[in-house]
Amino acid sequence: MQAAYITKTGSYQQIQVGDLPDPVIKPNEVLVKAQAVAVNHVDTFVRSGAFKTELTLPAVIGRDAVGTVQALGSAVTAFEIGQLVWTNSMGYAGRPGVTSTLAAIPADRLFPVPVEVAPQQLIAAVHSAATAVILIKSVLKLHAGETVVIEGAAGHVGTKLVQVAHDLGIQVLATANRRDFDRVATLGSQQNYDYRGDFAAAIAQQYPQGVAGIIDTSGKVALQTNLNLLGLGGRIGLITAPTGNQFTFDVRQLYMQQQQIKGFVISHASLAQLQSAGTIVNQLMSQGRLLDDEYQVLPFSKAAQAHYWVETGHTKAKLILIPD
Repeated sequence: MQAAYITKTGSYQQIQVGDLPDPVIKPNEVLVKAQAVAVNHVDTFVRSGAFKTELTLPAVIGRDAVGTVQALGSAVTAFEIGQLVWTNSMGYAGRPGVTSTLAAIPADRLFPVPVEVAPQQLIAAVHSAATAVILIKSVLKLHAGETVVIEGAAGHVGTKLVQVAHDLGIQVLATANRRDFDRVATLGSQQNYDYRGDFAAAIAQQYPQGVAGIIDTSGKVALQTNLNLLGLGGRIGLITAPTGNQFTFDVRQLYMQQQQIKGFVISHASLAQLQSAGTIVNQLMSQGRLLDDEYQVLPFSKAAQAHYWVETGHTKAKLILIPD
């Protein structure tokens, strides 16, 4: 099979593309013929060794793939030959990656592609979409009727956070560039604030009792600024480091207000969290939600170039790899 793989961690130049033996499926696995594979920032962290995880070398890269079922393990009953499926948790923790024409994927890490959802559009969205669902429901445990501030609401993860929160009945306050206000409002925000202005003062004035949650996707807001916007029992979710070299904050305020700061990376999500998120992602996508990413398609043979582009911010479009 054709595969993009590494024999040791390091720069994008470590990525090789060539033939590897076809996988042999175990009883609980499904053999999938790949149609498209997403390239995420976390893929570059695994490849470089920045994210420490178990890898079996040579290690096929990539975690998110969509494709068709070719064969079923003897214990698999939930899928059928020819069915379109997707996964978003391969390529780390000892599991082989999916940037290969064939992949053996555990059945409990697979989901059906919803009817009438384009496979490439789906795989461009699932990483940020699942991140959003797990952050809101499992990490911050936000509920209908509460208010959340999404900082960086027009980005890949930000747009998913806005949609997921809105569709779960949570009031969304969003920070973004003014040019993105209409788009973010269409996705579900109730109030938009220019991230370059003093949005914190405006939110504090409108919500003097504080908000239930804040999710910082940008890293451009000081931690104490966000803590000041939280109400009693409020939670901050971090998927990037806040601005500044020293992250100081008022500890007395934090514990007296029973506030929490929670970091999250989807690579540490449990199987149960991933399964729950996958079900919700499919439900929303079947309603036409979450499918808003611009993406660019490259062949497997350009996998190293794709990693370089992601690392250097060469394009804002999501990158998708397809077999040559």
